[in-house]
Amino acid sequence: MEPYTSFASVYDIFMDNIPYDQWTDYVDNLLKKYGIQRGLLLELGCGTGNMTRRLSSKGYDTIGIDSSEEMLAIARDKSDDDSSILYLCQDMREFELYGTVSAVISVCDSINYILSEDDLIKIFRLVNNYLDLKGLFIFDLDTEYAYKDIIGDQTIAENREEGSFIWENTYYDEEKINQVDLTLFIPTKDKSSNRLFIKEQETHYRRAYSIDTIKRLIEEAGMEWVTAFHTLTEDAPRKDSERIYIIAREKHQEEKYYI
Repeated sequence: MEPYTSFASVYDIFMDNIPYDQWTDYVDNLLKKYGIQRGLLLELGCGTGNMTRRLSSKGYDTIGIDSSEEMLAIARDKSDDDSSILYLCQDMREFELYGTVSAVISVCDSINYILSEDDLIKIFRLVNNYLDLKGLFIFDLDTEYAYKDIIGDQTIAENREEGSFIWENTYYDEEKINQVDLTLFIPTKDKSSNRLFIKEQETHYRRAYSIDTIKRLIEEAGMEWVTAFHTLTEDAPRKDSERIYIIAREKHQEEKYYI
């Protein structure tokens, strides 16, 4: 089963430990620090719209792109009262917009789901193409340290009234790939005393990239490398950084290609 199909229905329940407010403030501060005060903002891999909605509340007009229609259906339901948000079901490797945007962001390890350098450079080229002059690209990455030394081959399980999951990790050192075999037990809508649960399974793959590789690909895509930070700081990444933030900038092209 495709990632974030069954998981979409319980994603917000099991990911309630994510500090979205802190992430939003951090990204908003970085945008302002590097000259983006307002304008149209695109989020790649927006999922159920948790960051998209928060950034909209900061005053940005926002577009959220995700390849999971199931996730976007939830995002749209939660954003019914916000007409400034547009959600599009597109693959970030070939997304299309009607014009340029002031900034592009991607958080919650969405970029780690891109498993090949060829696909990654496609995304970077598209981002550069759809950014305004000197527009900003901010995204986070889980590090090799997180996948190899923290998560490793661990199994994580959680049992709640709203459902249960088993998250089995396998790390492939040569390929730098974290494989997650996810088993979900999702309650049905049956209200009887004998509650019924549906078992669903998904497999997720995420790849770790070095900063040097990301910098090379950004520059090959025609973008300007700005910097990398240890998560939620303005400090340089460390050997034990589990998440880092990358900042790149649009580099002028003669033409912008958009429909």
